[in-house]
Amino acid sequence: MAIKVLVVDDSSFFRRRVSEILSQDPNLEVVADARNGADALKKAEEFKPNVITMDIEMPIMDGITAVKEIMASNPTPVLMFSSLTHDGAQATLDALDAGALDFLPKKFEDIATNRDQAIRLLQQKVKALGQRRLFRRIPRTSATPIEAKRPQREARLASKRPNVAETPSVAKTAFKASGKQYKALVIGTSTGGPVALQRILTQLPANYPHPILLIQHMPAAFTPAFASRLNGLCKIQVKEAENGDVMKPGCAYLAPGGLQMLIEKSGSYGRIKVVEGKAEMNYKPSVDITFASASKVFADKALAIVLTGMGADGREGARLLKAAGSTIWAQDEASSVVYGMPQAVTQAGLSSKSFSLENIASAIIKETMER
Repeated sequence: MAIKVLVVDDSSFFRRRVSEILSQDPNLEVVADARNGADALKKAEEFKPNVITMDIEMPIMDGITAVKEIMASNPTPVLMFSSLTHDGAQATLDALDAGALDFLPKKFEDIATNRDQAIRLLQQKVKALGQRRLFRRIPRTSATPIEAKRPQREARLASKRPNVAETPSVAKTAFKASGKQYKALVIGTSTGGPVALQRILTQLPANYPHPILLIQHMPAAFTPAFASRLNGLCKIQVKEAENGDVMKPGCAYLAPGGLQMLIEKSGSYGRIKVVEGKAEMNYKPSVDITFASASKVFADKALAIVLTGMGADGREGARLLKAAGSTIWAQDEASSVVYGMPQAVTQAGLSSKSFSLENIASAIIKETMER
């Protein structure tokens, strides 16, 4: 059965363009379009789409407000379209806070190097999000802007999905620290990553004893805004990585969008090197690139975690880290927006444990801090 899509944008030209692209895939069906957020609420209720593509700036009701309303009344996976500007980045992060699952640049030439690649990426993202089932959000109980996923949702998802992971998910109460010594925490993610990273990093204490490397698939215009937002929410320091940064404990370094982040040996923890990277690389930044670099500097003293995301970026880098003796964990399927990247490392036998998103931060603290 085809995935049903609702296309929302105040531009009739853009609605038509997106609809034509999606309709080229036999597994996708555009069931309706809407010209603003208020219209989207009505169409979402009427057509019950599996995925909604949503513009941010629209008259009558903007996309962020529409996402909040949809998540409260008729939860549906939402893919946002955004401009690659500072304001566009801030608005997109607000939309993710509101419940949207992923985003793409509104200018298709910014999505990929050629038109065919951009078309495939849009189709792939919509199909990936179409596999998700969402449930109504409950009121927030903490100061964290990202709401906790409901345990009932994870249980229901797990019961309805085949168990493709080779490593069972570890509950918080069942986890026992290995007693290993660490020098760094390295986290790679893509689709669903901004929400996942915020959930994890806001729980780490100010005295976290290791530097943290973050690799999130994200455009260059977005990473400064994302790092700034995390820094304002977290007890640890978070910054966009710069070439020459000397890593220090309790600081998280976010790989700059459009570039590659490497680690060089220097001092107690290492120094960051930011480079252009090869043009043919699919991901900038790439989890594989940073993981591979970390394997040379940290050897067996890194804890590397692969979170939600499309594709398999991180698998080969995790292979090198594991060969050096480092520990690999993965997010479990039920709590992943897209179980692509964590599934890749799990099925390759590289991940020693799989955790639900709600348990990852406590497991990190227990594994890397408690002795």
